[in-house]
This record gives sequence, C-alpha cells and structure tokens, in this order.
Amino acid sequence: MNNEVLTFVTYCIGQLALRLHLPQQDVYRRLKSSGILYDYIVPSYDVLHTFGSRYLMDDLTDFMREKGVLES
Repeated sequence: MNNEVLTFVTYCIGQLALRLHLPQQDVYRRLKSSGILYDYIVPSYDVLHTFGSRYLMDDLTDFMREKGVLES
C-alpha cells in the first residue's frame, strides 16, 4: 500500500469515526473484519478517492450495514 492509499484509508476511518460516533480503532476493526478495508477500499482507491466526502461516507456506511458490522 503506497502513501496515497494509506492517507486515503486513514481519512476514511477518521471520517467514519466522526460520523458514527465511534472510536477510530473500532471503525478500523469493523472495516478489516468485514473485508471492506482490503477487499473494497484499498483496491478501489482509484475510483473512491474521486467521490465527494458525503457520498463516500454514505457508500461506506451502507456497505458496513450490508456486511452486518453496523446496525441499521
């Protein structure tokens, strides 16, 4: 993972933590355990980093709900 992707992953985790009112460590664990982190965010960086922040956070929270790591 290069620095750009790492910076983006860190941004996603931080913004999700703020939006969900959860600790960053908890958000990281949920993303990692569900596969969202390494099967979606990292490989899709080229597309995801072009999204606006609100759309990106909506997309990620919806995906977390689909994967069962976030209550509806």
